[in-house]
Amino acid sequence: SLGGSWRLSNGNGSVVLRGQVPGCVHTALHRRGLIQDPYYRFNDMMYRWISLDNWTYSKTFKTPFDVRKWQKVNLVFEGVDTVAQILINNVTLGRTDNMFNRYSFDVTSVIKEVNFVEVRFLSAVSYAAEQSRCHKAYSIPPACPPPVQKGECHANFIRKEQCSFSWDWGPSFPTQGIWKDVRIEAYNHYHLIYFSLTSFFVKSTQQWSLEIESIFDVVSSKPVAGLVTVNIPKLQTQQTFSVKLQPGEGSIVLLVNINKVRSSVVEAWWPNGHGKQTGYNMTTTFIMEAGYPIEKFSKAYFRTVELVQEPVPGSPGLSFYFRINGRPIFLKGSNWIPADSFQDRVTYDILWLLLKSAADANMNALRVWGGGVYEQDEFYDICNELGIMIWQDFMFACALYPADQNYLESVRAEVSHQVRRLKSHPSIILWSGNNENEAAIASNWFSIPYADREVYVKDYVMLYVKNIREIVLTEDKSRPFIASSPTNGLESVKEGWLSQNPYDTHYGDTHFYDYSNDCWNWTVYPKTRFASEYGFQSWPSFSTIEKVSSTEDWSYTSNFSLHRQHHENGNDQMLQQIGYHFKLPQSTDPIKKFKDMIYLTQVMQAQCIKTETEFYRFSQSEIIKGEGHTMGALYWQLNDIWQAPSWASLEYGGKWKLLHYFAQNFFAPLLPVAYEDKGVLYIYGVSDLHEEHKLTLRVFVHAWSSLEPVCTLAKDDVTVKAQSAVPIYKESINDLLERCRNCTRKSCVITFCLVGEGGLQSPMNHHFLSSLKDAVGLEKTQLSASVSQRDNTYVFVLQTTAIAPFVSLDVGSIKGRFSDNGFLMTEKKKTVVFYPWEPTSVEELEKSLTLTSLADVV
Repeated sequence: SLGGSWRLSNGNGSVVLRGQVPGCVHTALHRRGLIQDPYYRFNDMMYRWISLDNWTYSKTFKTPFDVRKWQKVNLVFEGVDTVAQILINNVTLGRTDNMFNRYSFDVTSVIKEVNFVEVRFLSAVSYAAEQSRCHKAYSIPPACPPPVQKGECHANFIRKEQCSFSWDWGPSFPTQGIWKDVRIEAYNHYHLIYFSLTSFFVKSTQQWSLEIESIFDVVSSKPVAGLVTVNIPKLQTQQTFSVKLQPGEGSIVLLVNINKVRSSVVEAWWPNGHGKQTGYNMTTTFIMEAGYPIEKFSKAYFRTVELVQEPVPGSPGLSFYFRINGRPIFLKGSNWIPADSFQDRVTYDILWLLLKSAADANMNALRVWGGGVYEQDEFYDICNELGIMIWQDFMFACALYPADQNYLESVRAEVSHQVRRLKSHPSIILWSGNNENEAAIASNWFSIPYADREVYVKDYVMLYVKNIREIVLTEDKSRPFIASSPTNGLESVKEGWLSQNPYDTHYGDTHFYDYSNDCWNWTVYPKTRFASEYGFQSWPSFSTIEKVSSTEDWSYTSNFSLHRQHHENGNDQMLQQIGYHFKLPQSTDPIKKFKDMIYLTQVMQAQCIKTETEFYRFSQSEIIKGEGHTMGALYWQLNDIWQAPSWASLEYGGKWKLLHYFAQNFFAPLLPVAYEDKGVLYIYGVSDLHEEHKLTLRVFVHAWSSLEPVCTLAKDDVTVKAQSAVPIYKESINDLLERCRNCTRKSCVITFCLVGEGGLQSPMNHHFLSSLKDAVGLEKTQLSASVSQRDNTYVFVLQTTAIAPFVSLDVGSIKGRFSDNGFLMTEKKKTVVFYPWEPTSVEELEKSLTLTSLADVV
């Protein structure tokens, strides 16, 4: 490997420093103390010069072997970000222009004992502008991001992480650097480039089989013959194949049938909450007549995936749901964006923390969104381990793209590299061509005159269908492909890959955002087949903001607060949404007022997305007016790229917002969900469990003014069907209020849960009968907590003197999470556990703890 310390210099040589590879210019400058934290205050604007300069990475290295003894020597870059000229010993090897491609240069004739390698970068910003200028025939919109994003232009003209030019939740840091590993490889005879395995279940013989694909570079002038042995000890499966590798680059595909007897006991890979994530150790040995033997150790996973699009009884259109190992699965989860503007800062530990937090919130799926990067191998390894299904976009988002020969060639190389690299991961269940580009043309986002539309439609089909889809279908027969999201699936295909309305609820998936209507009103949400994006913004906690701001920034209307908000009118939209149900903070202490605002944005976001997600979950088994059978809810978005207001439920650094705590409940495997329709309260039992259960529904009605419930009701023998949503309770609100004397809509609140045998229990859910700003009898409460240590966790015993809505425990910047947070406290005492992610102590926690409930906001 040539990783480690390289020399780094800017265009005119005025800045020279050492930088790490893998890495980028920004992190190198920051590590050397030449710039501040790029995320601090307004530094994204202050440091624009870094991306506009042209930087060069160089290194002198000794060849660790005798070059004369090898038939072929390559210089391999796993990832170059992005536009560069590569030289070794002053000989130009070639150029790079695609961040998502692997580049291998033949250096056999130029490598010496001591070598000088140079990577001369060109500013991505100026390259993109130049590419756009050269595209003379017609423009390819959008030219620039909206001004509120403070970004760079023409991101669609460069094969680079699209959001690095800015997004509506992220800054503009168009990095330069060698962002993945770089190495020298030397070999004789033959060399293995890619190795992948995918599983299939053969229905006719009821047998599992594995398809193993190996891609080789054969350097000898005549074919190389040999034996390949595949061994899976646990499945008592061993097979030997004789193979012949032809000169040049080529692939061999081996089909391994799992021992018939063992096939029935193969443990399949299941999504989180539906079974185990078993993988089997497998060894593949290549022993050829010439050259070294190769031994590959890998994990074999067995799972099937189908995307089911079939007619739905009582509804026009088609279904859109996933069957894993023959079982329909409701996808619960979110959308993943890059975890940092600087990919070299994204460590295994950071990925583990974010993905484990997703699994801990009962998620079983994430969509790797198309404006970021194809994630690192470790990301998918962790998802395999945690049972998180991945909807994998190709990296095209919210734009139209060129379709000229050079561009298409680059994309073809990118797609075949990424599919070969990633297809062995059982977690990936779907390839999707792009994010929102079908919608962009269908809804004419870019105001293209009708007469010119045809050329863009042609380019669209050329890029996503004739190129990307072709390669995916050739390289990977084990999982479905859709061209875009949102899409109408097979209906889009029927309409020439561009449907009239990709947001149609009767087909495919939908993205839905509405910031002006009251989010507690479930009737505004689409009764869609699959909700793959929806969301509301909030601010991250004060402790997260504090790290990148100074005292004068700490107000909702400061320049800093406006600067960090990259979504047009975002801060006002949050205020409007809060205003529907809560009183806005009026404190005269500016910092208290800012903290109260942050708290309310998080309460609002959590409550909004709870309402919307519960609507999608209770719609899974019914068709109303031809709509329903919703089989997926992936809210926008899981994680953050920096410290700023956004749609995320996990803050930069991994801290859980209140939304993430709510998600743990609204994605629970067993959940009662309430909604009101025309004055009637309905409660549904929603279950992801594989068996039906007889349960007791408990309903409590509390007056805001008392910790003793006004009335309780237990309904026994409630049948909650396996993997479905069924109505289990219905009562008019008037009857309920009459039954619970002294209650009005404004003075009372309903809580309810499902309880079964053997400790089976749902979370406690709540239903508000009025806005909380109109609540009568809500008292200012004395909240207190005592903290003690228990093994590796900390126990917080909370006490309250009155009912407390949205109780939030915050321990500042101490890393960790609580077992529950943001809850409605209707009992005097409640125990909450804190799981630390780093060593801490009772004293530290006590000192850092802030307890807030709605009554504390004044």
